[in-house]
Amino acid sequence: MKTTKNSVVKNTLNGKNILITGCTGFLGKVLLEKLISSTPDIASITVLVRGNSTYNTGRERFEKEILSSSIFDSLREQDPLSFESFCMSKIHVVTGELTEASFGLEASEFTSLANKIDVIVNSAASVNFREALDKALKINTLCLNNIIELSKRGGDIPVVQVSTCYVHGLNEGDIYEETKAPFGKQIPRNEKGHYLVADVIDLLKDKINNIRFPAKDLDELSQALVDLGISEANHYGWNDTYTFTKWMGEQLLIEKLDGKSLAIVRPSIIESTLKSPAPGWIEGVKVADAIIFAYARGKIAYFPADPKGVMDIIPADLVANSIILSMAKVFRSPNETNIYQCCSSGSNPVKIGELKDAMIKEARSNYLAYPKLFKNKKPASSFSFVSKSVFETSMKALQMPLSILHDVKSFLGKADKKSIMLKNIDTALTLSTTFSFYGFPKYRFHNGKLLSLAKELGEETNSEFSVDASTINWTEYFGKNHIAGLEKYAIKEAKSSGVEEHSGEQESDIESVKQSKKAA
Repeated sequence: MKTTKNSVVKNTLNGKNILITGCTGFLGKVLLEKLISSTPDIASITVLVRGNSTYNTGRERFEKEILSSSIFDSLREQDPLSFESFCMSKIHVVTGELTEASFGLEASEFTSLANKIDVIVNSAASVNFREALDKALKINTLCLNNIIELSKRGGDIPVVQVSTCYVHGLNEGDIYEETKAPFGKQIPRNEKGHYLVADVIDLLKDKINNIRFPAKDLDELSQALVDLGISEANHYGWNDTYTFTKWMGEQLLIEKLDGKSLAIVRPSIIESTLKSPAPGWIEGVKVADAIIFAYARGKIAYFPADPKGVMDIIPADLVANSIILSMAKVFRSPNETNIYQCCSSGSNPVKIGELKDAMIKEARSNYLAYPKLFKNKKPASSFSFVSKSVFETSMKALQMPLSILHDVKSFLGKADKKSIMLKNIDTALTLSTTFSFYGFPKYRFHNGKLLSLAKELGEETNSEFSVDASTINWTEYFGKNHIAGLEKYAIKEAKSSGVEEHSGEQESDIESVKQSKKAA
């Protein structure tokens, strides 16, 4: 663990009690590791964790799903006694459900929690782009009312909300650290300019209930709610349900915590760590990794994306640093609302084609170093990007004869499920639908306010809490460290069957597409 000498950030956070939600997720783990390693003099970290079917209590789940993570290996190796002591004395686990009133706690427990913490960091979210609308609203929007209530119960506890740069929706061009007007149907504002989303939420709830009652077949109902989420998101000016509901969550906080201490941190596409605690640490498969896996598996020779488009990728440790700087800011400048974007396209843009070239160069040269990713087979020397329409046309051209064959076999009683190839095509088409927005970018994110905050706090380029993406060498990061990280951390093989598995959250970005492929 590192010293606290001459650090404005550390000195500000010394003695503070922090509540964090979302620690079972990828970013939450990176944030927790950074706080333990770099701010050892904070008073405590309280983690809100819900129990599940495997672990009855949050504490048990915390130990089995979070503390067991490889991200803490360096802490265990460097100073195991200090790490164990910190976890035992300073980390407190509350078993609760973020989406339930008072987190599902008794009133006295909720009040006691509020009285024990100095800042709330909410990094919980459903990152399923095509989540059923009722679930997305609950997790990404309505639960913010519980965060607001906790803040007020504790005498206006400062709040740091982790959002996403993509709350800009379908707006194009330069995107700055502010609230953009919806691209689609307009939403009313109050005299202070805050967007009023309560009526929109009520309208969405009515539409959800109109689908839910009378009750339908569960699969049919789930699909209808997915479709409703996408149609409503598009109607108001968003590409998907995730970004639409995250934007509404921002608006609830901005309106209801007006005049209080609020910081909103918007990361772009979060990928593996740049440096800390180790280069390339990752959990699960993320947005940009769709390209790598499509190429590595060799199932298709092309993918829907614009090679000249700038894909905004940001390493997870820079995002964690941005959250920590924002925590310091809410204490040093109370009663302000600030929005910070953690991104790369404004200061260090990289084209999708450049990422592809770095990937192919490394894969062709060192594929044997990545046996789980490339299966010890030298990958192709080329991989093309095509338009979404060309990709979908070619996939559907393959899909039609396979569908006919499937129907014939079913008629003859020889098949009761789709062929593997047909399932792969269905998934590919859904990938195209879901990721076309990210693979054909028409926007550029800027983070001048975040960089100014880093300067204000004395955390500029290459500092312990650096947030500056301008120093990233994309060839080294994406072509070497990131691929190595996917091989080491994201892909695991089941010992008993040899079946390949992806580690990470149940609803990781790619997995969520597979789960909702019927919505394509």
